[in-house]
Amino acid sequence: QVQLVESGGGLVQPGGSLSVSCAASGIIFSIYAMDWYRQAPGQQRELVARITRGGSTIYADSVKGRFTISRNNARNTVYLQMYSLKFEDTAVYYCHVKSGGDYWGQGTQVTVSS
Repeated sequence: QVQLVESGGGLVQPGGSLSVSCAASGIIFSIYAMDWYRQAPGQQRELVARITRGGSTIYADSVKGRFTISRNNARNTVYLQMYSLKFEDTAVYYCHVKSGGDYWGQGTQVTVSS
């Protein structure tokens, strides 16, 4: 079955950097677009970034120029590098793939705090 396992979250000060990754299994990783979503307390889950199978990327306006999504098809892994982090980036970050149905990872907490 499809499994997505995120890692790399943590606590970082405003202006700092953090990277999260998502290892996928149970799918032919290279043929699917991969997404990063996030959900802050009391907020709806929102799309942060998407990378297509061809490597094209889209970003939420709130993270453009600060976040970078990338993928390594040989490792079945998608990454999200986050720079110049702000308090409002605090959220649980989820990996997502649409492969027949919608599949989500368990999420990884990113906390931006001084």
